[in-house]
Amino acid sequence: MSASSTALRPAAAMLGLSIREVSRALRDGRVSATELCRKCINQIQRTRYLNAFITITEETAMEQAQRADNRLRTGKPLGPLDGIPFSVKDNFCTENIETTCASSMLKGYVPPFNATVVQKLLDQGAVLVGKTNLDEFAMGAGSTDGVFGPVHNPWSYTSLYREQYTGDPDSDWAITGGSSGGSAAAVASLSSFLALGSDTGGSTRNPGSLCGVVALKPTYGLLSRHGLIPLVNSMDVPGIMTRSVHDAATVLRILQGRDERDSTTVEAPSTPPSLPEHFDIRDICVGIPKEYHAPGLSKDILSQWSGVAAMFEQAGARVQEVSLPHTQHSIVCYHVLCCCEVASNMARFDGLEYGHRSKVDSSTDAMYATTRHEGFNNVVRRRILSGNYFLLKSNYERYFVKAQQMRRLIAEDFKNVFRTGIDVVLTPTTLSDAARYSDFIQEDNRTRSAQEDVFTQPANMAGLPAVTVPTALSHRGLPIGLQLIGQTLQDWKLLTVAHWMEQKVNFPTIRLHGESNERELNRSVRERTNTIGS
Repeated sequence: MSASSTALRPAAAMLGLSIREVSRALRDGRVSATELCRKCINQIQRTRYLNAFITITEETAMEQAQRADNRLRTGKPLGPLDGIPFSVKDNFCTENIETTCASSMLKGYVPPFNATVVQKLLDQGAVLVGKTNLDEFAMGAGSTDGVFGPVHNPWSYTSLYREQYTGDPDSDWAITGGSSGGSAAAVASLSSFLALGSDTGGSTRNPGSLCGVVALKPTYGLLSRHGLIPLVNSMDVPGIMTRSVHDAATVLRILQGRDERDSTTVEAPSTPPSLPEHFDIRDICVGIPKEYHAPGLSKDILSQWSGVAAMFEQAGARVQEVSLPHTQHSIVCYHVLCCCEVASNMARFDGLEYGHRSKVDSSTDAMYATTRHEGFNNVVRRRILSGNYFLLKSNYERYFVKAQQMRRLIAEDFKNVFRTGIDVVLTPTTLSDAARYSDFIQEDNRTRSAQEDVFTQPANMAGLPAVTVPTALSHRGLPIGLQLIGQTLQDWKLLTVAHWMEQKVNFPTIRLHGESNERELNRSVRERTNTIGS
């Protein structure tokens, strides 16, 4: 493809590029923010079958893009994200935009304020194109349990995947993972350049891995939780989803730091302006935890894990086996603590102040009970019941206190490993590639979550930064991702290693079935970034 053909359709070409590349194009005037915004909204409409979005904010997005164009024309952009379209998981509050948590309980709820991380992106001139789908109140590992229906994995609409299934494409599609599946699908399908998710036990890294995008869970407290409707306060972290590690680092620099509205936030450590282009991996020691060779780990994942570990070693990094002995207890401990905090957090939804209220008014107690029965799905109700059971006076010591003690031991395991000189820990992100929806729903939510979160939730228990990077396609043509876990507040070092890994594995660009021309265009443009970026 010639450079002249790129010039004919600049906005289409830009959809497949990185934030850094498209930001440069916006500043150089080779594409306008309104063109880019319109193209993203059109892409959302074209891929509605993915069910990635709950709300499309077309009118406000175009207004924001027009203001970005005015700034860019005068040479006064607000920052590297000025004019860049983004999307937000629908459990972050957005001013004057409905925020539902994919639940009947919050249908029609319109917050009067923005979550801090959303406001920070808007302050940088980023353009909000929509709110993304999720499991109800972020409780799930497949993005299949929300009131708006399941999210479809974009990679199950590629020719490579379709060639292997001769049945009905409407029943053979794969899940995105969860609970931030809508955000992952938005980034993977080129509808957004970045998306916010929430990560309590792996809810950004799980769908990031299954949808072939970079998903970062920062150190607990590095990003503000203000405006994120809580699931588990002691583990919730806003997550960042992008198509490259460099883009994730760009967004992290903007979002990190103390927030007076969130007392758990910490000052961000000083970092360089961007990730280093050249990095000596020989200075890094990579740990491989033996306990992560879990039952059910697929051959494709094991092969990638072993192959990438060997890649580090061949490049001169030190690679050594490490032990995290309390890993086997982690998922049970996480379940107990999760349910306890859910029971507390969900108590606010009583039908009085906001959200759904039942029409049953025979008594206050009847109104409470019926409101919660009508507003919550079975998954949420079960977690509330479990949490209240664990918190009974007769059970408190036996369950909640024991789980807190085990959580401390899990955190100590990581500290002990890092004290030995390990810089990052390399693990699988998921047990396998994305399951078909028809297979996934054969098991209950509790079982699915325990399986899907086995590798991701220990980082939440310990408050550590973790990132998943797509490394290859499985034999089914679906993405495989590997996870790197770093030390507290060493997110930048973690991303530096992840950036090196990303460059070496050379993960392919998505090409949706029936849209090969535009995807070919995107791939060709990516290969010619030197031409476009000059």
